[in-house]
Amino acid sequence: MHCAVCNFEETSVLDTRASDDGLSVRRRRECNKCHYRFSTVEEVELLDVIVVKENGERQSYIREKVESGVRRALTKRPYTQEKFHRLIHLIERDIQKKKRREISSKDIGEIVMKQLHNFDKIAYVRFASVYRDFKDVKTFEKELKKLKSKK
Repeated sequence: MHCAVCNFEETSVLDTRASDDGLSVRRRRECNKCHYRFSTVEEVELLDVIVVKENGERQSYIREKVESGVRRALTKRPYTQEKFHRLIHLIERDIQKKKRREISSKDIGEIVMKQLHNFDKIAYVRFASVYRDFKDVKTFEKELKKLKSKK
């Protein structure tokens, strides 16, 4: 890890702490040259996961695509950046739990909806309406009834 100030390549780890949700590790570091102290966050990254789209096309998993879809669903909803990152981690953890090299875009959509359902009901309905391609108001009503009955 390079120093954030002098770019020296040797730093010492002073403290290591897991986040409350256990999805990342925060490390307090000190540069061995200028003694500047800084923090880094280490998290699991999804590597080598191939997403199979509905048309059969295959592409590498791109976190930004999931983040973009979730952000759109959360437009004008109250949430912190920290909670957003935790939500993305939970989605990626569920993808990893599948233990497959390839995962369908449909499976990813279902995982996102499951996590959004727990995170924000309005965002869940927004995402579901696009993902499931709601055609009319009755489809919305059915989904809202499901939400009400789960309470």
